[in-house]
Amino acid sequence: MKKPIFVTLFAIGLSAFAAMGAQSILEIKNSITDDNIIAPESFETQTRLLEENFYLKNYVVPGIDTGGATQTASPSVYEERLKKLPTEIELPYNSIVGNYIDMYLTKRRSLVADMLALHSYYGPIFVEELLKEGMPTELQYLPVIESAINPNAVSRAGAAGLWQFMPATAKGLGMEVNSLIDERRDPRLSSRNAARYLKQLYEIYNDWSLAIAAYNCGPGNVNKALRRAGGEGKRDYWEIYNCLPAETRGYVPAFIAANYVMNYYGQHGISPTVIKRHLTTDTVVVNKYVHFNQIAAVLNIPVDEIRMLNPQYRKDIIPGDYRPYTLTLPTQQCLSYVMSEKRIIGYDSELYARRSYVEPGESTSVSVVESDNGVSNLAHASKQTSNADTNNEIAQTQASGKMVVKTHTVSRGESIRDIARLYGVSATDIKRWNHLRRGKVKEGDKLTIEVYERISPESVKVVAAPEVAQVSAEELRESAQKLESVGGKSSSVSAVKARESSSKETKTSSVAAKKPAAKAKASAPKPTIHKIRNGDTLDKIARQYGTTVAAIQAANGMKKSNTSIRAGKTLKIPPKTAAKKSRRRR
Repeated sequence: MKKPIFVTLFAIGLSAFAAMGAQSILEIKNSITDDNIIAPESFETQTRLLEENFYLKNYVVPGIDTGGATQTASPSVYEERLKKLPTEIELPYNSIVGNYIDMYLTKRRSLVADMLALHSYYGPIFVEELLKEGMPTELQYLPVIESAINPNAVSRAGAAGLWQFMPATAKGLGMEVNSLIDERRDPRLSSRNAARYLKQLYEIYNDWSLAIAAYNCGPGNVNKALRRAGGEGKRDYWEIYNCLPAETRGYVPAFIAANYVMNYYGQHGISPTVIKRHLTTDTVVVNKYVHFNQIAAVLNIPVDEIRMLNPQYRKDIIPGDYRPYTLTLPTQQCLSYVMSEKRIIGYDSELYARRSYVEPGESTSVSVVESDNGVSNLAHASKQTSNADTNNEIAQTQASGKMVVKTHTVSRGESIRDIARLYGVSATDIKRWNHLRRGKVKEGDKLTIEVYERISPESVKVVAAPEVAQVSAEELRESAQKLESVGGKSSSVSAVKARESSSKETKTSSVAAKKPAAKAKASAPKPTIHKIRNGDTLDKIARQYGTTVAAIQAANGMKKSNTSIRAGKTLKIPPKTAAKKSRRRR
């Protein structure tokens, strides 16, 4: 039973297709029907999320939905209104187009209202870039079906931005896509490239409907559809309609419907958007590494507004040190940025700084001791070796340094950053130690500074522990007395004698250990190795170690005129005696 029915249906389909082939192209455009098309993803846009857009919340009053019986119109009205639109691209009507129009005007009315509001800002950008390429301005409504005019829209396939470029297509058009930058989301740059890409597609097909279809599914799929439909002579979208992918079959009708609703929304109970305040923007070139939070704090602009104007920066970071990038700001703020750029770059710079060099195992806390290439470790090891026989302890904490709390009185013109550089700490820590919210100080203020005072490895002293041995002996005597009371006298006495003799040997070896130390003091002290960090200068290092710039230059074979140093390199820091000699020579 199933087979004859299938054969009958197949025959009916063939006869219908043959009848369609006999129809004129105008009849096909007007009479084509399809219940299996796939609506563009933009129809799934959640208006609740779209309404969180900073522009919608702060610059416009959304249109009022009056509803009523005028929500939809008859096919003849749709057809007549589409015919009157002043467009270069042909916008024919059929039942598929009518279904999309009805969907916009019923189920997606709130989405249309939001898109009208967003179009008041993005629309002029679309039109400007289309006119530069000599393209039809009705193409400004392609982002309506591509992204619902949401620059942060990302499709299931990975297309992104207002014009929904795939990464490969974007790369082919010269757009940058990486961890920090996604130029597919840049409203102006993506519109410019979309206009150029559509122009290339039109030059291939010389038909706007085919060019728009190719924009959706790629030229390869359109070329396949042309071959399947008969090859030569088939140069019209509606002739190859049934040979196109299901999603593309609904793409051109959705584009026609978008043109209708964006022009005739007022005829269907949707009031026009009211602009609360006009947003005029301009751009500045940024060639420094800067975070949105720094810009917002100095220029007093909401971070959300900067994000809305610059959606191409994925992590709120402009990597201007890599190459110059443009930053879009309200016009009145562009000059403020140029005048305040140094303040912006310096604002909480420690918080947003990136390390350019790091040593494995190095601590990232404020109280980091400068690396000395293992000199401290060797000093500790040698002293521990000399103490191994008597099990003495070494003052390990003295070898690296100790935390000292200092009080700094703010001088005239001094800022927190100046004070941080002076003590080798971060401005953020100074704020935290002194409970400063805004980070501003004035002359005469007293600030608490926690610094890590470095102590040379050569100054480490061996701490002998004879007291420990004596206590142990006393404990043994007490134990012996207890054992004696229970008949363990001989063994306990011998144990005490053995321990006392060991204690004598300990004292002797301790004295012996002090003799080499005295000799070590007599010998010339070794220089300390300092690892240069960002922000270090010879003067700062000299103050840190209590020496002079001249002494450091002499110890490292540097000329007096050479004061430049490089982060990551090491310097020999001479002992204070060498510094005194250097002063005498002067």
